[in-house]
Amino acid sequence: MRDRKNKGKINFKAIKEQSKKILKKVVFLILNPRFLLCFGIAWLITNGWAYALIGLGTIFKIGWMIAVASAYLALLWVPFTPEKIITVMLAIVFLKFLFPNDEKTLGQLRALREKIKTKKKEYKEKKEKGSE
Repeated sequence: MRDRKNKGKINFKAIKEQSKKILKKVVFLILNPRFLLCFGIAWLITNGWAYALIGLGTIFKIGWMIAVASAYLALLWVPFTPEKIITVMLAIVFLKFLFPNDEKTLGQLRALREKIKTKKKEYKEKKEKGSE
C-alpha cells in the first residue's frame, strides 16, 4: 500500500490497519462455536480415526492397526499434504448442512468467496493486458 502523497514510501500504518481488519474477520469466522463443532467433526473424519487406531492397536497389541495409523499420520507431516484443506472444506460443508440458518457465518463465507472470485477475475484481466 503506497501513500499518494509519498509516492515512493510504503504506508505501514495502512498495512497494519488492513491486517488487523482481516485478522479480526478470520478469528471471528474460525472461533465461531458452530464452525468449531463442524471443524472437530471434520478433523475426526480426516485424522481422528488414525489416533483412535493407534490407541486401540497399542492397548490390544494389534500390529496392523498401529502400522496403518502410523503410516497415515506420518504421511500428514509431508509438507504438501492436502489434508488441512480437505478438513476445512469438510467443515464448511458440515456447517452448511448442520446450521443452514447461521446467516452470519455463512454470509462471511459467501463474501469471502465473492472476494476471491473478484480478485481472480482482476488477476486474469491484468495478465491478459500484460501479454498484449
